[in-house]
Amino acid sequence: MRIFRVQSEQAKLPDNPEYFSGAVRQQRLNQTKEPGGVDLIAVFFAPGARTRPHIHTTDQVLTVVEGEGIVATEQERRLIRPGDIVVIPGGRWHWHGATPASAMCHVSARPGGPTNWSAPLRDWETYMQGARS
Repeated sequence: MRIFRVQSEQAKLPDNPEYFSGAVRQQRLNQTKEPGGVDLIAVFFAPGARTRPHIHTTDQVLTVVEGEGIVATEQERRLIRPGDIVVIPGGRWHWHGATPASAMCHVSARPGGPTNWSAPLRDWETYMQGARS
């Protein structure tokens, strides 16, 4: 058994900053190469920061720890707050991050598997204009 604690002072710049817009830090809680294992990452988004749109091959679970954020698919955009748990099915175009007015931290949990970071940007410019206003 392992127990993890989300601690912003343990967070570091992401290995792939090009996958994000704005200031983002990550605390890798659990990384596994084992079949059936789960990767856990606490992601700290500054106000207005977000992921690029992407697609995972496996389901992703986001648990909001603090602040307010947004999770969006092609069909909807939802506000998320502490205590909210979001399940994003594998194969679904999506992005997630902080609102323009609030920082946000969520824990991402998902089994291993590739992520398509070259997914179409679609609403990127619309969102970024809202984040700047």
